Amino acid sequence: MRYKLTFVAGLALGYVLGTRAGRERYEQLKKSARQISQNPAVRNTAESAAQQGRQFAGKAYHVVSDKVGDRVPDSVAQRVRSLRERGAGGAAEDDWGTSNT
Repeated sequence: MRYKLTFVAGLALGYVLGTRAGRERYEQLKKSARQISQNPAVRNTAESAAQQGRQFAGKAYHVVSDKVGDRVPDSVAQRVRSLRERGAGGAAEDDWGTSNT
């Protein structure tokens, strides 16, 4: 109960402080976030992180599939295959502006 009360109090405090900051401050923060996300260094780092994540996921997929083998129900195996095929559809950009190449 104590944690719920603390959470509600923090939520109320955040709401009050947020409304006092107003729309102008929100627009400032939004503009700053957009400028940071458009920075070439940030974009390159995000691309590198996404590429490494895809490589690690691929390695993990192969390790798990080798260990699990035929013990996975067909419905799960078909779902995984369809997700992999959908993800291999090309070099479309994700929400962060990085490509899936």
